[in-house]
Amino acid sequence: MPFKFLTLEVADRVATLTVNRPDKLNALNDATIAELGNAIDQIRVDDSIGGALLTGAGRAFVAGADISELSNQSPVLAKARARAGQEVFRRFETCPKPVIAAVNGFALGGGCELAMACHIRIASDAAKFGQPESKLGLLPGYGGSQRLPRLIGKGRATQLLLTGEMIDAADAYRIGLVNKVVAGDQLMTEARNMLKTILANGPLAVALCIEAIDRGLQMSLEEGMILEANHFGLLAATEDMREGTRAFMEKRAPVFKGK
Repeated sequence: MPFKFLTLEVADRVATLTVNRPDKLNALNDATIAELGNAIDQIRVDDSIGGALLTGAGRAFVAGADISELSNQSPVLAKARARAGQEVFRRFETCPKPVIAAVNGFALGGGCELAMACHIRIASDAAKFGQPESKLGLLPGYGGSQRLPRLIGKGRATQLLLTGEMIDAADAYRIGLVNKVVAGDQLMTEARNMLKTILANGPLAVALCIEAIDRGLQMSLEEGMILEANHFGLLAATEDMREGTRAFMEKRAPVFKGK
């Protein structure tokens, strides 16, 4: 499927998805949100893709929403726009294939929300993060008020959401918003290497681990433990589990088939 505001390249089981509106700092208009939904759906069903890297063209990851679309929105349209964006971002979050955000620059507003919807975030040392919606008389519409406190805790999240302040990559790492910070010229290499490490593991195990984390955060500890035990049992019935344990005992690399 051709895209107007994205590029999607696939090589060695890795999809590289790039938001490509550099003249607008990759701001998310409605059309870009829709294309992101189409792209993640394609990634999910394409058997040649094991996982994805998400980044931005130019000097921004995604610098926010397209303000020109927000400035005259009605309450009904605003709610519909928020729900549409939330639904697309949720498809990234629940993707059974690992998605790593390679944050190369500004990740503000909807860009920070998009990064948080990915499973792992690696940032360039020049990256900047923030949820500045309160400066516009708004609050985050694509899940930021919910994911941010889950990632970094209520106190820090409340500060960032209410002040609208922007933080650098070092602070984002310190508070747990990103997993790793690297030099800008090493960003895509580091992100690809991490994804390759994940893809060397059992794909069914990776998918069920993603699901256990996501669903477990919405459950009590006891319910989450039951979910984990169920998934542990499901994986015990797979060829991949038998291959993985046999390879360990035979001191060789496993060859997983996702079965």
